[in-house]
Amino acid sequence: MLVYDGDCGFCSASVAFARRRVKPRCDIEASQRAELDALGVTRQRAEYEALWVTPDGRVYGGAQAVARALLSAGRGWAVAGALLRLPPLRWAAHGVYRVIARNRHRLPGGTPACAVPPGRRPGAD
Repeated sequence: MLVYDGDCGFCSASVAFARRRVKPRCDIEASQRAELDALGVTRQRAEYEALWVTPDGRVYGGAQAVARALLSAGRGWAVAGALLRLPPLRWAAHGVYRVIARNRHRLPGGTPACAVPPGRRPGAD
């Protein structure tokens, strides 16, 4: 399952693109409607990054969630997903994902609701 922030316009637009073009073979659910406790995910983490949750309960976040979604789509998308799992592309993908996530409210489709306050990021005090 791919879990995303359904309150974020940029995230919703990205998911719409994925459904239309990438066509990952998975359930896709907004974090606001997902049973996060049953998935073993905190609301704080679900607001911070996209999540890929496997049937056996493993959770991948951020760029690795995107990589898993691409892998599930097959075709050329799976090649891109596989590459995103390999260092050094994995490290670069993580950095790019974090920059996009921190600035998603400024991107096309983004709204002020897309911004995640620093105090709500996992590990923030």
